[in-house]
Amino acid sequence: MGKNYTLPEGLTGLVIVASTRAARGIYRDESGPVAVEWLRSRGFETPEAVVVADADFGPYFDGLVAAGNLPTFILTSGGTGLNTDDMTVEAVRAHLDKEVPGMMHAFWAQGLNHTPTAVLSRGVAGVIGRSFIMTLPGSKGGVKDGCTVLDPLVTHICRQMEDYHDH
Repeated sequence: MGKNYTLPEGLTGLVIVASTRAARGIYRDESGPVAVEWLRSRGFETPEAVVVADADFGPYFDGLVAAGNLPTFILTSGGTGLNTDDMTVEAVRAHLDKEVPGMMHAFWAQGLNHTPTAVLSRGVAGVIGRSFIMTLPGSKGGVKDGCTVLDPLVTHICRQMEDYHDH
């Protein structure tokens, strides 16, 4: 894993799940808790996942950005597929200051180890102010793949964002 830098203090995380069925209580989302546990295990103060219907993701995310004071690390789950109501990527991309396409390439490569359908997941990773965000598919396996890709990079991402804010 290279040099073991310590993460800065006071890191916060947020997981937003875009799932109409989970928002309506039709089934229990299992992808959000995977991301929440990963963030907590890396030292991010992270509440339980927020679950919103696909149609509500855009307005919810717009409101979050408009309110300011975004958490350090935001992971989304769901809304990255090809269905007409899958709009997570578009909602997030509209707010990005910097896009990090290599993160998604690494994510797709990781997913291809398990399933050829990994490449059907659209996604975006990037920075809004000094917050990092990555959109992940609404499956437990997809979120695990995302966390696997992020794991060796999380400290470096947070340190770079500290510099991003200071200059």
